[in-house]
Amino acid sequence: MGRDIPEKSAPGPTSSDPGTAGRPGGPPNQGLALAAMLFAVSMTFIDQTIVAIAAPDIIDELGLTSSQMQWVVNAYLLTLAAFFALGGRLSDIFGHRRVMLIGTLTFVIASALCGAVPSGDIAQAWLIGFRAVQGIGAALMFPAALAVVIAVFPVERRGRALALFFGVSGALTAVGPLLGGWLTAWTWRAIFWVNVPIAVIAVVLALLARIPDRTRREPLDLPGAVLVAVGMGLTVLGLQQASTWGWDSVATWACIAGGLVVLAVFCRFELRTRFPLIKLRVFRDLAFSVDNAVLFFAMMAFVPVFFFASVYAQVSLSASPNQAALYLLYFFIGFGLASQWGGRILDKRGARPAMKLGTALGAVGFALWAGKLTTLSMHDQWLYAAMAGAGIGLLLAPASTDAVNRAIDASYGEVTGITQTVRNFAASIGLAVFGTMLTHTTITKVGETLRDKGVPDAASQDAAESIAQSVTGQADSRGPSGSGPVAETVRDSMSAIRMDFAEANQWVFYGMAIALGIAFLISLRHPGTRVTQDSPD
Repeated sequence: MGRDIPEKSAPGPTSSDPGTAGRPGGPPNQGLALAAMLFAVSMTFIDQTIVAIAAPDIIDELGLTSSQMQWVVNAYLLTLAAFFALGGRLSDIFGHRRVMLIGTLTFVIASALCGAVPSGDIAQAWLIGFRAVQGIGAALMFPAALAVVIAVFPVERRGRALALFFGVSGALTAVGPLLGGWLTAWTWRAIFWVNVPIAVIAVVLALLARIPDRTRREPLDLPGAVLVAVGMGLTVLGLQQASTWGWDSVATWACIAGGLVVLAVFCRFELRTRFPLIKLRVFRDLAFSVDNAVLFFAMMAFVPVFFFASVYAQVSLSASPNQAALYLLYFFIGFGLASQWGGRILDKRGARPAMKLGTALGAVGFALWAGKLTTLSMHDQWLYAAMAGAGIGLLLAPASTDAVNRAIDASYGEVTGITQTVRNFAASIGLAVFGTMLTHTTITKVGETLRDKGVPDAASQDAAESIAQSVTGQADSRGPSGSGPVAETVRDSMSAIRMDFAEANQWVFYGMAIALGIAFLISLRHPGTRVTQDSPD
């Protein structure tokens, strides 16, 4: 494993040169095709972060609890993870361009319906349901979009195109909080409607680019698709609901254990079927396995940090959505600058140095950031937020690109399905675990504060649970209603409760630091071999 590995051309269809084979009308327009795919996938990346900024306004208008709001975020990530591998296979079987267009239309229609959610009892089911449909659309769109980039660029230009694709699409995550803060000032519903013009541009560019559409005559592994979706769904459901059901609940552990068993059955089934949904033998490559393990633990922090940092800013710092967006901008300044550096390290020295440095810097940044949360000052935190972002930026593109380049007897659609499934499943687990941690710690600390104020044990516990489940994001002006002594005490204690929430968030951010620390230890196992650009397939 210590030698350099020559580059293979994109595994997959073995028909004529991808740079010249296309639909009637001439070869594909590479620039238009790349632009179309970047517009399409930008929606999926922006959507991972934009909802976090609007969370308090959505909670307030629709009357959701904080746990239900986490499911609004998590429903998208979970279906994205559960159906990503299926999206990659569908793209290979039915054609990359066709599946990309279907995924884009599914995504944008669901986005419009999310923005049109009615108030009342149906709001929760409506919003979570169409967020899940958004995730399915993204799962169809993203692997197909990457495969289109592979199909239209010849081998000698493919590396640069992939670097641009991963770099720009990853950096677009930063647009979410900024755009979300601006749109939420008008209406939170606009965070979903903004996808409509972006989708129109993506579809028009894709139609103008004359993208080739190849198909494969292979059966679809539907049993595998069902098994992986059920396994992931049950696992995340148990972790997410632990804050409500309790860690001593039979239902909690039945879901977690049941999900893990189903995932084990899925792996066994995939190894035995002739046309698997995921070709698990690619994990025999140590570097590929390390890349994905590093991505798993890094993504446990990367996506959840947007939700938790945004809510922290709006609760503990009493920030507006726009101010919360600027708070997250510190993280993205570090992320954006380091992403460029990480790409250069990958080109010159391979993925291992970038992953080691990124995971170490991220772990230290998150730990120092956690320690400053109780200062209740943005100005005391910006450096550590930027360090945490720089750590993620250093490792994300190198680990993703290195994993894709190490495809063994699999198409780019299939391999991207694996890496993105790992990334989004990890994000779902991170949201579930850290959300449970935040709720439990908030209840404990707020309960202690109220008991110190003389509130009886039972009443303080009930009030603490109510506060933890109904975070509105503007604790100064949206105190609890009611005229009883408990409500009066809670209103008088809001300053202390904001500090309690900051201390609860410290546990979450320390958890993110631990996740990056584990990723660092895993990165040491990378063999250090490089995938060079010297020889075609």
